[in-house]
Amino acid sequence: MEVGIFARTFEAPSLAGVLDAVAAHGIRHIQLNTSCMGLSDMPDGLDSAACERARREISARDIEVVSLSATYNMIHPDPAARAQGMRRLEVLASHAAELGTNLLTLCTGTRNPDNMWADHPQNSSPEAWSDLLAAMEQALSLADNHDVRLGIEPEVSNVVSSPAKARQLLDTMRSDRITIVMDGANVFPKGTIHRQREILDEAFDLLGDQIALAHAKDLSRDGEAGHEAAGTGLLDYDYYLQLLHQSGYHGALVLHSLTPEQVPGCVRFLQEKLRNYQSG
Repeated sequence: MEVGIFARTFEAPSLAGVLDAVAAHGIRHIQLNTSCMGLSDMPDGLDSAACERARREISARDIEVVSLSATYNMIHPDPAARAQGMRRLEVLASHAAELGTNLLTLCTGTRNPDNMWADHPQNSSPEAWSDLLAAMEQALSLADNHDVRLGIEPEVSNVVSSPAKARQLLDTMRSDRITIVMDGANVFPKGTIHRQREILDEAFDLLGDQIALAHAKDLSRDGEAGHEAAGTGLLDYDYYLQLLHQSGYHGALVLHSLTPEQVPGCVRFLQEKLRNYQSG
C-alpha cells in the first residue's frame, strides 16, 4: 500500500498547480475530481482534448489516477435531480479512460435534499432502497457501455449505511462492475465507537474481497463523524491497516478530509504505519 490523496485537497489556478502540490509531497496516487480541471464536480460536458491534456500533465509527474470522483445523490427525493446526476455520471464514465482510470466513486445517497452526506429518517425505507436499485441498474448499464467500475462506500449517513447493506447491494446486483471503497471512519453508527474492532472485523468479513480503493481519514466520535484528518482522531489505524493488508489490498490509501497544511503530517503518519506492511 502507498499513500494517495484527493487531488482537490489542493487549490490552484490550474491542474498543473494542483499536481505540482501533490508531487511536492511525494504522493504518486490521486483520486481526481474534475473541479481540479476548472470544471464542476459533475460537469454536463467534458472535452476529450481537455482530458488528453490533463492526462499528459498527470503522466509528466509520474502520478496515477486511481479513481475519478462521480458523486451525486443517487436517491435524491427529486427524480429530476436523480436524472440529472445520472446524465452527468455518463459524461464522466465516457471520459474516464482518457483520464487514466476505470474506477468511478459514487455516493449511494440520502433523502436529505440539501446534503448528500447527511442522514435522513427515510434512508432506511423500502422506497429509498428501491430507488437505489433502480439507479444502480442504470449506472451498471453505463458502466458496461464504457467499461468502467463503480465504487460504492458504506457510509452511516447514506442509504448504504453499513457493510451489511453494501453486501446486500452486491448480492442483489450481481455484477463485477460494482466494487467497494473502504473507509474505516465511516462505518460506526452512534453508540458503537467502543466496538471498533468488532465492527471493522464485520466490515472486512463481508467486503474484504471486493475492495478496489481504500480511503484514509479519521473520526472524532461515532455517527456522522468521519471528517477528521488521518491520525488526528479515534480510529484504530493499526487495526484498520492490518485488516486491509490481510484482505489482500495493495492499492493506494487515499487521504481526504484534511487541509493542505495537514498533508505533511498525515503523509508521515501513514508512511510510518505502512512500514509494517511493506513486505506484503
